[in-house]
Amino acid sequence: MFEFKGGIQTFSRLLCEALADGLPQTPQHIFSLHDRCAPRQAPNQQYHCAGRVPRQARFLTYGAQLMGWGLWQRPQLILTTHLNLAVVARRLKQITGTPYWIVAHGFESWHISKPQVLDALTHADRVLAVSHFTRNQLIARYGLNPDQVSVFPNTFEASRFQIAPKPQHLLDRYGLQRDQPILLTVNRLAAGESFRPYDQVLKALPAIQAVIPNVHYLIVGNGDDRERLAAEIRQRQLEGAVTLTGFVPDEDLPDHYNLCDLYTMPSKLEGFGIVFLEALASGKPVLASASDGGQDAVCNGKLGILVDPEDVAAIAAQTIQILQKRCLHPLLYQPEALRQAVIGTYGKAQFRQNLLGELSQLAPQPDPGLAQWAS
Repeated sequence: MFEFKGGIQTFSRLLCEALADGLPQTPQHIFSLHDRCAPRQAPNQQYHCAGRVPRQARFLTYGAQLMGWGLWQRPQLILTTHLNLAVVARRLKQITGTPYWIVAHGFESWHISKPQVLDALTHADRVLAVSHFTRNQLIARYGLNPDQVSVFPNTFEASRFQIAPKPQHLLDRYGLQRDQPILLTVNRLAAGESFRPYDQVLKALPAIQAVIPNVHYLIVGNGDDRERLAAEIRQRQLEGAVTLTGFVPDEDLPDHYNLCDLYTMPSKLEGFGIVFLEALASGKPVLASASDGGQDAVCNGKLGILVDPEDVAAIAAQTIQILQKRCLHPLLYQPEALRQAVIGTYGKAQFRQNLLGELSQLAPQPDPGLAQWAS
């Protein structure tokens, strides 16, 4: 969670920070599967990092570590941020009765193929779903008791994202003009996914160009779908209107949000969509899906526009309306108001408050302790 930049790793790191700040007197042990060391340690937190073990033996060593520590210390609660890690927590509960909670993010929790992982999910004392969409998926697919599953939204590093003019160095890099309308999607290019939001924007682009000829679409990300995507762009004769940036380092992402006039990602596979929060904190309008966790990220339309991701005509129409500043949404063209609204709803302070609200349900213990098992 410190040496890797994926969504679950980032969530785990921010959760550790919230636990340290929110429960400064509670001893906390953090177990990380892939990290080799932990650069930030609060006085009440002790880290156990298994990343120095060779990868082929890492999970086995990690599981033995967790089981041994759990049998010895008997924590008040185990909180795991990845479903696969809950298998050990389930076994520990069978032996000691130690309660455990699971954080469910998105796609990985909607399609569980391993029986032991499903068993761990269904026997968790509580499941924290990052969105209402993920919560509904868990209840519908696995028959979880609705009282067992609560919504615990994501947070983000708001301070990294600021409202700023379009960066000249990126305009020069991509051959764009300052007054040129720019669309942006930040997404992994995954060939194995059944639905890709950038494909839907590409399909809508000719209709958008008919009204806004100089519109340009930036797709930030890399993956094994890049070759197919590049061929699709050529086939549609959109080479002059679309740029595949490839991998962009985390430190360069804020400038890319500042470059765009609209962040668009009409997906069907997002458990939440932290990228929407990052775009909003940059003061940018966002176009999200009405069919996945993006609904939560934009507060069911209060912070952005929702669209049916299958309706290409609607994607085009909404994009044109937003770029022409004809949309009647009260916040869409107020960058500072957008920024303050998303920070107030999903910033670290609210995240910590949400976490403490969940933990307040625990029965008090004479010697409290908490273990987080992170990816």
